[in-house]
Amino acid sequence: MSREKEKQVFYYRSFTDDFVLSQNQDFALPEDYVWVKTGFFYRLWSGFLYAVATVFAFFYGKLALGLKIVRNADLRKFKDTGVVLYGNHTQPMGDVFTPILLCRPKRGYTIASTANLGIPVIGKILPPLGALPLADDVHGMSRLLAAVRTRLEQKATVIVFPEAHVWPWYTEIRPFPASAFSFPVDANVPAFCATATYQRRRHRKKPRLIVYLDGPFYPDESLPKIKRKAALRDAVHAQMVERSKLSDCRYIEYLPAEETS
Repeated sequence: MSREKEKQVFYYRSFTDDFVLSQNQDFALPEDYVWVKTGFFYRLWSGFLYAVATVFAFFYGKLALGLKIVRNADLRKFKDTGVVLYGNHTQPMGDVFTPILLCRPKRGYTIASTANLGIPVIGKILPPLGALPLADDVHGMSRLLAAVRTRLEQKATVIVFPEAHVWPWYTEIRPFPASAFSFPVDANVPAFCATATYQRRRHRKKPRLIVYLDGPFYPDESLPKIKRKAALRDAVHAQMVERSKLSDCRYIEYLPAEETS
């Protein structure tokens, strides 16, 4: 049987459809949740976990995904400022660990779905690894935004997946909301993009993951703030669309639901 005949097909009704659900999709943050913990032992535990995750990310990327990172941008040149890194969301597990390698030598903090924290065992270690969970109310969102500002002031990398929903092995770029670009605009820091592409491997069914790191993209301060977000979104999205054209295979086919009728 050919690879084309074996290919999975997912049907979607909108670009916000979920194809990967956590084991506790309705998990909610407690009211007293703290996004930035400063205790000595917590920071020690966080640093240890991050070091272990860095080693795991290297071997998981190489062995499971065939990961190759093409660095058209060098984050080492931006050691004196925080940066925001945007990526397409195509790997349920890889998108937890690949950003760790992309951010080096910076520390990375990822805007994450709250549902991820409800996953048994793994959910407990995501915050010390750098997960910044989305909040469900205005008060929580204000504290999340304050946490993002704090991390950028610490010259770290904040990672955002503006597509929000994981579409495994998807080879195109879905629409981005301009609101996802509030972070670099409000903090006036550069944005970068990491585009996951998929290319055939000779002796394996699953394609190889090749990630292209591009940037910097700067907010246009000559524009009103709301237009700065849209302009920055357009620039990053266009770059990622161009990179996505380097994919040469589709491990999973995604089709509009109306094509089933």
